[in-house]
Amino acid sequence: MTFTHPQGTRGAAPPGRFLRWMNKLVTPRARRSDKPFMGMDVLVLVTVGRTSGQERSTPVAWFGDDLPDGRAGWLVVASAGGAASNPDWYRNLAAHPDQAAVELGGRRVPVTATELHGDERAAAWTRITEQAKQFAGYERKTDRLIPVIRLTPHS
Repeated sequence: MTFTHPQGTRGAAPPGRFLRWMNKLVTPRARRSDKPFMGMDVLVLVTVGRTSGQERSTPVAWFGDDLPDGRAGWLVVASAGGAASNPDWYRNLAAHPDQAAVELGGRRVPVTATELHGDERAAAWTRITEQAKQFAGYERKTDRLIPVIRLTPHS
């Protein structure tokens, strides 16, 4: 299915300068290590800018995803801390879902991004909020349906 680009009418303030500064600190660590950071598993999501065409890197929390073919993938959440709009990386993935990569533990893995919908999203969301309770809090801050994205390694 396609990316839905949900927009809300209310939500937390969009992440600002502090988060950008924090991302600059976390990105190099997440690229070379697969150990949790502040209690969360973090990967660097590499996207292609939807308008610039330039490579963009963003550290995001990830959750394991066992794919039907036996491979392991990743789930990431476009929460933006419960903001009313989606993060830029979500819009970049929607524009170029086959031109993304995951950087983690010293590896770079090309991936395809797919937004989960319906029962599949609901099941993933339940697993995510059981593992990381703050995501349920983000959901309460906004009326936007927070997208859950599957990152599948290229074969």
